[in-house]
Amino acid sequence: MSRGFFVTGTDTGVGKTRVSAGLIAVLRQQGLRVAGMKPVASGCAATPAGLRNDDALALIGASGGDWPYEWVNPYAFAPPIAPHLAAADVGSTIRFAVIEQAFGQLAAQSDCVVVEGVGGWRVPLGPDGDVADLAMGLQLPVVLVVGLRLGCLNHAALTAADIRRCGLPLAGWVGNAIETGFERLDDNLKALGDSLAAPCLGVLRHAAAATPASVARDLRAPPIGS
Repeated sequence: MSRGFFVTGTDTGVGKTRVSAGLIAVLRQQGLRVAGMKPVASGCAATPAGLRNDDALALIGASGGDWPYEWVNPYAFAPPIAPHLAAADVGSTIRFAVIEQAFGQLAAQSDCVVVEGVGGWRVPLGPDGDVADLAMGLQLPVVLVVGLRLGCLNHAALTAADIRRCGLPLAGWVGNAIETGFERLDDNLKALGDSLAAPCLGVLRHAAAATPASVARDLRAPPIGS
């Protein structure tokens, strides 16, 4: 297994960046040099330096490193649509070899790399496969972000089962409250703990704004190499 973690989610918009940045902060508090990576991102803004993605920039900020943007986010696309469609629209192809090379460069200059996926676990990326295939190629243990809302029990169980079917360890899960007023929160958290059979690394309550440091207070990191 590589040194680091692959952060995936039960769906898109469930707080992967929030958790990834918080996890980076936790690991840095342990004295580690940590790089963040967002291999594929759609919904990027045009800048004088090229397309830039808010999630990738957040990971760079959380890491405190001076990483080349192209290492952190090798594939950036402007429209906020499925990445394989965004790539096809501009005549590009997402290739895992490019991502793995960038990952290797980050890994060589850090103690561990926190890689944030795009969308959910089975989002297609192109001819090389989907997000799960990418995680398998990187050989990283997985941290699952569960968006705490109605339907999360099913989504979490299905995702965890497929992570294990892919032969990757589920290093832990994080519950992230993405909406207010979710009924029976504590009961749902217990059900998640019973069904996922993996450590709960933290529960993040709903917050309009959060910093990596504030998120880190409610997180713990799995052991490196777990």
